[in-house]
Amino acid sequence: MSDRSFGGPKRLFWSARVSLTSRILAVNVIALVLLAGSLFYLDSYRNQLLAERFQLAEAEAEIVADALRGTTKRERRALLEAIGTDQQLRLRLYDKKGKLAVDSFKLAPPSFTLADPAVEPWFQNAARVLDRGMDFVLGAPPIPNYAEPATDEAAAWPEVGEARELGATVIRNRLAPDRTPVITAAVPVGEKGEVLLTTRNAADVTQSVRDARQTLAIIVGAALVVSILLSLFLARTIVQPLRSLVRAAVRVRLGRDREVVVPRLPERRDEIGMLARAISDMSAALRHRIDSVETFAADVAHEIKNPLASLRSALESLDRVDDAELRRQLNAIAAHDVQRIDRLVTEIADASRIDAQLSRTIFEPVDMVRLIKGIVAERDRREVNRDCPITVTRCGSDDMVVPGDAPRLERVIENLLDNAVSFSPPGAAIAVELAREDDRVAISISDKGPGIPLEAREKVFERFHSVRPAGEDFGSHSGLGLAIARTIVEAHYGNLSAETRADGEAGARLLIELPAWDSR
Repeated sequence: MSDRSFGGPKRLFWSARVSLTSRILAVNVIALVLLAGSLFYLDSYRNQLLAERFQLAEAEAEIVADALRGTTKRERRALLEAIGTDQQLRLRLYDKKGKLAVDSFKLAPPSFTLADPAVEPWFQNAARVLDRGMDFVLGAPPIPNYAEPATDEAAAWPEVGEARELGATVIRNRLAPDRTPVITAAVPVGEKGEVLLTTRNAADVTQSVRDARQTLAIIVGAALVVSILLSLFLARTIVQPLRSLVRAAVRVRLGRDREVVVPRLPERRDEIGMLARAISDMSAALRHRIDSVETFAADVAHEIKNPLASLRSALESLDRVDDAELRRQLNAIAAHDVQRIDRLVTEIADASRIDAQLSRTIFEPVDMVRLIKGIVAERDRREVNRDCPITVTRCGSDDMVVPGDAPRLERVIENLLDNAVSFSPPGAAIAVELAREDDRVAISISDKGPGIPLEAREKVFERFHSVRPAGEDFGSHSGLGLAIARTIVEAHYGNLSAETRADGEAGARLLIELPAWDSR
């Protein structure tokens, strides 16, 4: 049954340039790249932490400012010292003239110190470089650097002046030398124009972001390594056998190695194994087809050479013969040789076209009972059966419909009947029987001739098989009839074989088995 042609898969625009290994790696790495992109979202995590610290700084500054109202100078100093030490803050209180009145770092040892990048280990410098890189990629707004002013007056802190003017808390964020945030909060204190400035080094915010980024980077890196290794393993299991198949296919195409062994990969049960076995079978079939073509060509040359030699001899002899009767015999020989050559050429051309024509044929349901009865009736009308009666018997009531090409199946039956008639004695009966066996239709043609020896039952289907019935004129048959019949039957996914008669009588029985038509 011929295959219907459907449109092939659409070609991807990049498939011609990118290898299969690269595509496997890309598919597996893309997901990890997207996961790695989540590193950028750590910026929102950092901003959230900073926002919380700004709120905390505002609350702390306002609470301390409320506590300072109504206290004496001594009480203020003690309160700022205690709060600064306990909360790791630096508290400055400026009077209404902008002079520094109280500094918690001068009342007690500093509760925090800013790290010096020059003395930190290398990995901290690498972390700061990565921080800058992330800020650049994300387009984060620049943050001013923190530096202690040369003169510790309110004018050195813009937020102090803003807080005094606005009468509200003002928050500022700066970066310490080690790129950790320094958060300052300025808040008015009472009605005398005093302003409280709190300073906190929120190094833990930066460390939290770096720790999260490091953890995520480790996870992504490990997953990337595993994904690449698995991708390479997958690519190896796919690409390596494909390359072996490509090399074998190239050798088959070039024909440099007569016995090219295409790997069948029997241990693989996946699609690659199926492909390997399909290519191996295809190569074997192609090699068999090439051998058949070469053998056929040699047989054709041999078969045509004989009548040509006879024709040449007859024509050359005509010029030297004066006897009219002998000249008539030579002309008859020449005419017979011409007919023989014509018959050979016709049969050879038909045999060479069968496979190609059937490969393009769309099979239709064919009722073999009706087909065979029509052939037998036509042969009786033409009187080509040598007075041999042909009976058609149908076994059972099942239908005998097969998928196929009716003219070609008719050719098969004609060839088999011609063969049966030529080997049968004049007047001997020829029996055609049809039976349905599950999903197969069996058709047998039995004659009462000499039969076919067991050792010759395959040879009779070879091209130009020369064993003919006694008394038949030499060259009356091309020797291709049974070969053509088997070719057509096999193209219909069937089988044609030679057997002994089922009733034990003398004669040959040719059996055709074809798949039944599936009407579902």
